[in-house]
Amino acid sequence: MRLTRRAAIAGLALSGCVGTSTGRAVLAFRGADGVAVSGQAYGAGRHAVVLVPGGHGVGETWHFQAQRLARAGFRVLAIDYRGRGRSPPVPPDDEKAHLDVLGAVRQLKAEGAERVSVVGASWGGWAAGTAAIAEPGLIDRVVLLAHSPFREPERLGGRKLFIVAAEDREGSGRLRIESIRDQFQRAPEPKELVLLEGAAHAQFLFLTDQGERLYAEIERFLSAA
Repeated sequence: MRLTRRAAIAGLALSGCVGTSTGRAVLAFRGADGVAVSGQAYGAGRHAVVLVPGGHGVGETWHFQAQRLARAGFRVLAIDYRGRGRSPPVPPDDEKAHLDVLGAVRQLKAEGAERVSVVGASWGGWAAGTAAIAEPGLIDRVVLLAHSPFREPERLGGRKLFIVAAEDREGSGRLRIESIRDQFQRAPEPKELVLLEGAAHAQFLFLTDQGERLYAEIERFLSAA
């Protein structure tokens, strides 16, 4: 059965909400071009993490993982793209999602974060990588979860973790690992590539038997000295 986008988003969000307290607050900030954006903030800590969703642009789908990262000592911000989720109503423009990521990182640094990492899933991975290339040194490390390819991965600085399921396929039927391995090989060190079992795409891996390993890999990478 193929899920509609609305049903898929609801499933991801509810998977983390049942039986938990939210522990979150809405944080308003501005994208790098001044457009008003919002996200859901969790926890406190000197190391902050921006969670960037896929093309649906709804940060609430990171709720469960955001709570766990907050309990692990991170300050977390799960962003809604401009014009999506709780962000003010403007015409959505996914091609500018990297500007929302940059705005989120700057906001967290303005609030006292000593370093900020970004985790991006699918199109959110494109946004994370593009943002890191646009302002070298701003982002401490990047997790690219089954990401959409971005230009010039050779310019991607900092520590990098690439993660994808072995049987995850693009709309054309091509295995996603093919384009991701190309981006991984072109990116400079330090870098890691983790290949998980199954065919689930990006955040949907959290709903499979690979979910715990996926979370553990992300937390390990973010926590490493």
